[in-house]
Amino acid sequence: MSSTRPRRVPAPTSAAAALLLAAGLAPAPALADAPAPAAGDVRVHDIQGTTRTSPFAGTEVSDVPGTVTAVNAFGSARGFWFQDTEGDGDPRTSEGLFVFTGRETPDVAVGDEVLVSGRVDEYRPAEGAQTVTQIGGADWTVLSGGNELPASVLLDENAIPRAQAPDHGGDISGLELSPGEYALDFWAAHEHMLVRVEDAPVVGATDGYHALWVTTRPDHNPSANGGTVYGSYDDPNTGRVKIESLIDRAERPFPEADVGDTLAGVTEGPVYYTQYGGYLVRATTLGEHVPGGLERTPVRDRRRHEVSVATYNVENLGGRDPQDKYDALAAGIVEHLRSPDIIGLEEIQDDNGTVDDGTVDAGVTLDRLTEAIAARGGPEYEWRQINPQDKQDGGVPGGNIRNAFLFDPARVQFVDVPGGDATTAVEVVPGRRGSAALSVSPGRISPADEAWEESRKPLVGHFRALNRDIYVVTNHFNSKGGDQPLHGVVQPPRRSSEAQRHAQAALVREFAEELLAVDPDADLVVMGDLNDFQFSRTLEILTEDGPLHNPMTALPASERYGYVFDGNSQALDHILVNDAVRHRADYRVVRINSEFHDQVSDHDPQVLWLDTRRSTPPGRG
Repeated sequence: MSSTRPRRVPAPTSAAAALLLAAGLAPAPALADAPAPAAGDVRVHDIQGTTRTSPFAGTEVSDVPGTVTAVNAFGSARGFWFQDTEGDGDPRTSEGLFVFTGRETPDVAVGDEVLVSGRVDEYRPAEGAQTVTQIGGADWTVLSGGNELPASVLLDENAIPRAQAPDHGGDISGLELSPGEYALDFWAAHEHMLVRVEDAPVVGATDGYHALWVTTRPDHNPSANGGTVYGSYDDPNTGRVKIESLIDRAERPFPEADVGDTLAGVTEGPVYYTQYGGYLVRATTLGEHVPGGLERTPVRDRRRHEVSVATYNVENLGGRDPQDKYDALAAGIVEHLRSPDIIGLEEIQDDNGTVDDGTVDAGVTLDRLTEAIAARGGPEYEWRQINPQDKQDGGVPGGNIRNAFLFDPARVQFVDVPGGDATTAVEVVPGRRGSAALSVSPGRISPADEAWEESRKPLVGHFRALNRDIYVVTNHFNSKGGDQPLHGVVQPPRRSSEAQRHAQAALVREFAEELLAVDPDADLVVMGDLNDFQFSRTLEILTEDGPLHNPMTALPASERYGYVFDGNSQALDHILVNDAVRHRADYRVVRINSEFHDQVSDHDPQVLWLDTRRSTPPGRG
């Protein structure tokens, strides 16, 4: 015998409306005592249609039939998924829908047979994102409970196409879906439907929002530690799948997984879409977390005739950060980087972090870091940096992030030349016995140039070690913020942030060429968070037919990464050297952060060992 539980919940379709509901300014949920209607003429696949947007968008539909497959009982975007168990057999049309109920938990259970009425909406979570087809302002009738769910779609290695999207040159919303040809079309054609992965390898560690990434194609562009390497704009690795959970974490904690771990067995749930990573699986069933044994591995020790140089983005390290962050960074520097002679740091914040009160000095931040390193058994580092002008270098408002140097005075001398400040440009001048010198040290490259607007300026330092002059440029180029996402509605995505990085790279190259014009045999290291890939135009500007070489390109393809974003292991940080150094340098990425769920920074540091003996062939000594 069927039972009926009619309900009506006014469902906001925007963040603002959700806040009104939460504040009690929108209508409260109300019961409706109408008898259960018969199924209407419109079915789920009619609403979903054969493109990304519904032909019913903005209109009311009545008595759409289906079976509840999942319920979201958490957060401000609650609701339930239901799916038509019959379908129309058209691979372009999804058989699933989401009913959005705002902050109200819907009174339905998985397995309920329902008839849903309401307004069809296309909700876009962010500019440039795909839209989510959903029903808002809904009421529904539960006809029966405990029904069998439709079979989930297995996401095996052949399910998701390898091509990302049509090369349309614009918004693809109105294009007819080709789910057998393009990955984004596959996801759109399965929006809100049940899917599953089995024995899924983890390629993106659990983040602070209880999400991780797996892959359906572990043999495609594998990384050294079981991830997936992003090595070309033409191959975004469409086998990556983001996993979140609909299970109460008190009942089943979300796994704390690292790259190389596995979700063994079945992980299953409806397809959803957010601005953070795109299409994903909201799991109602989570596979068993099986650790893969990933370990933080230290690099080798420096040899007596070598100078070791490192770059490390310490992710917004501010003077008010908790001591455990300083201690964790210090442990990594001493135990895994083996206390490099010179360290270029990126994302050093001022003494009070994000407090926006005009403070720009970073002495407290750098003193706390050097003290933590010494306490860990490392060198008593000294530091050099230049205070930026307030709120002129980008980053978190009030943080005033900048680049800085640490160096071990027992091994390295810093050649101080006074006069460097936020607005004074460093110049290359003749030095002793034909060598190059700097007009100021530390100094900044062309700080007034518009290429550095709202961005960190490169920090240049002159060092002496083992009777050699070493010139180091530490960089933190313009971020990728503002670029359209791989999963967005514009295909191919526009990378608008590139133009500024190209201009920044040109200025750094110009400085390198000026230095080497004075002393072609100088030891020059240009490094840092360049915020672009080894195959990007930004790196080409620095290296193509020019003075610099990128040793990362000599690594096996499986090792060309130091940052993991949306399950793609990729390279944003680099250490570049000139030709005179190229064959005297050894280079490694130190894998201590990006692949771990308990990372202290989202970037892996890198180390370069510079052999100071000119005649020594590479790999000897």
